[in-house]
Amino acid sequence: MATLSNYERIIERVFAERFHRGDSEILFDRDDIIRVAQELGIGRPKNVGDVVYAFRYRQPLPKSVRARAPRGREWVIRPAGPSQYKFCAVRMAWVSPAAKYAETKVPDSTPGVISRYALSDEQALLAKLRYKRLIDIFTGVTCYSLQNHLRTAVRSLGQVETDELYVGIDKRGAQYVIPVQAKGGRDSISIVQIEQDMAVCKEKFPDLICRPVGAQFMRSDLIALFEFEDSGDELRVSSEKHYRLVSPKGLTARDLQAYRLRQE
Repeated sequence: MATLSNYERIIERVFAERFHRGDSEILFDRDDIIRVAQELGIGRPKNVGDVVYAFRYRQPLPKSVRARAPRGREWVIRPAGPSQYKFCAVRMAWVSPAAKYAETKVPDSTPGVISRYALSDEQALLAKLRYKRLIDIFTGVTCYSLQNHLRTAVRSLGQVETDELYVGIDKRGAQYVIPVQAKGGRDSISIVQIEQDMAVCKEKFPDLICRPVGAQFMRSDLIALFEFEDSGDELRVSSEKHYRLVSPKGLTARDLQAYRLRQE
């Protein structure tokens, strides 16, 4: 299981064995992955869960699987309970920044020592969100980081992880829980991760208003933020903003005048 091509071979076979034309959900489980890997001569995977994890969070499913999605839909893999999964046909599987959006300049207040020693894109992005209070700016809510890399279990899903969890309060006194998923420049935000974040909030914080957020580096000084909402049957992007990190002198009087004229 040293190469991702083996993962593709396994997931293609699992899908092909269970797919029937017209399907919108296809159930499978951990034992199917082990059995198929052995039948293909690959041997038992050292980390069975990583086969599914790769296609849920890191990259699209193989082309042969994507080609069998219903018109206007994409396949994703959702959890279906402990050691159980399902292929689901959805309208939106991955979210990436759109080039058409205007940028908002924000003074870069990240401490230099943090920028220097952050060990990964994700870690650096979470730090920049925190020190520049970009979640507050984006949501219009005063927010506080409650916990990062939260690992917990949800009854209907099993084990899940959220990159960072904020709680917040607005001028009315309404309180919020804001889960954040962060991605580096080459990765995309998986809609399955956002669904899981919402499930965590519903179970663990039922009295708070959940506002799930995705964050992605477009470049080292440009961050895209997305907010999602449940449209009734599937999640949708309700807001997308792009923030350019600049030195204090990089924010001009002309910029400030333009921002005064903006309408929400």
